[in-house]
Amino acid sequence: MKSRLHDFIGSLLVVGVLICLLAFVAIPQDQKVGGAWVIPPKYKAMKNPLKGDAASLNIGKMLYAKHCKSCHGALGLGDGPKAGNMKTKINSLKDSKFQAQSDGEIYFQSFVGRDEMPNFEKKILEEEERWAIINFTRSLK
Repeated sequence: MKSRLHDFIGSLLVVGVLICLLAFVAIPQDQKVGGAWVIPPKYKAMKNPLKGDAASLNIGKMLYAKHCKSCHGALGLGDGPKAGNMKTKINSLKDSKFQAQSDGEIYFQSFVGRDEMPNFEKKILEEEERWAIINFTRSLK
């Protein structure tokens, strides 16, 4: 009986040590909420096939209002009604750092997402609509 008890206590001790070790392992920066985005090369190389004409901007504005405005705000300032409930600060889409990104980088962040930025690939199915949203966010600068 003592042997089983010793084995049990030994197992608990090993599990406890493993939990402690895992608690101190650093989480990679790209996995932390709000950390740097890691954009796959496939997306970095993507080019927007749509011109930023009035028709594209109107479609993008309509879709932005439906899918993005609640967090990013009407003017893209990151001040939408849901923004205050987020763990991550929502940066302004007018920011020069955001606007300096390639269309493909914005595409990945906007539609693949991560953390609190949801994946929209199943909500916005048409590529043309996705690029229209990007055109609209470009117009916010």
